[in-house]
Amino acid sequence: MSSENQNKSNSEGTPEPKENTGSERITMKKSTYKSLIIGITISLIAVAFFSGYTLGSQTVQPLVIQENPQAKPVTPQPTQTPSAEEPRIFVSLSDDPVKGDPNAPVTIVEFSDFQCPFCARFFEQTLPQIQQEYIDSGKVKLVFRDFPLESIHANARAAAIAAGCANDQNMFWQYHDKLFEGQTQWAHLSAIDAENTFAQYSSELGLNSENFNSCLSSKTHLNEINEDFQNGANYGVTGTPAFFIGNDKNGYVTVIGAKPYSSFQQVIDKELS
Repeated sequence: MSSENQNKSNSEGTPEPKENTGSERITMKKSTYKSLIIGITISLIAVAFFSGYTLGSQTVQPLVIQENPQAKPVTPQPTQTPSAEEPRIFVSLSDDPVKGDPNAPVTIVEFSDFQCPFCARFFEQTLPQIQQEYIDSGKVKLVFRDFPLESIHANARAAAIAAGCANDQNMFWQYHDKLFEGQTQWAHLSAIDAENTFAQYSSELGLNSENFNSCLSSKTHLNEINEDFQNGANYGVTGTPAFFIGNDKNGYVTVIGAKPYSSFQQVIDKELS
């Protein structure tokens, strides 16, 4: 057989080595490619999982910190510094009734409404302790100024007038106590019945009934009460009770509401220091 025929026979009966070699190379490349794809996919899933877990923790963590009771005291600190530098105002004492030593170093100016239940609460729960610890010792004096909220307390202004009439007979604080002690008795009476009750209180305290009743019926102290109310409004009073604690030299800080004794104690001690 000639070499030409032999070569021809080989080409027809046996695959050429190039094609087989090429086929094996392609198969290996696909296998390697698939392995790489699988490996990369698994790596990406792992990275995404752990990255997502970490980011989720960072997102939730601030919420946990905010809700942690131990972290709460940190929040008010920015407001604690201004409280030490609370704005002070100057408040007129007018010629209103004073309880305690007139020369006491600290003054509490109270704007009050005799029909206000929160004012009664201050009278019952807080004032006795202030009286015992500070007023009786000559450290503090209390000045009472009227702020009757007549729009919600129909008899408040008449009660303030009655207290002013008692003051004319040097019995203001005794009458002051009587009004708060009997607040639930007269608060919701008609105007006439309330005035009769006020007249009865004056008799019980031994006041001159004729002078008291004349003063009450003529509303002698109405202008003074209106002046107190206007002054309070000018100082920012919008409700009762409202207190200003300090002195005429350094000014006064404001305490709003029937706060517990400890709140007054803190402010008074600071003013005394």
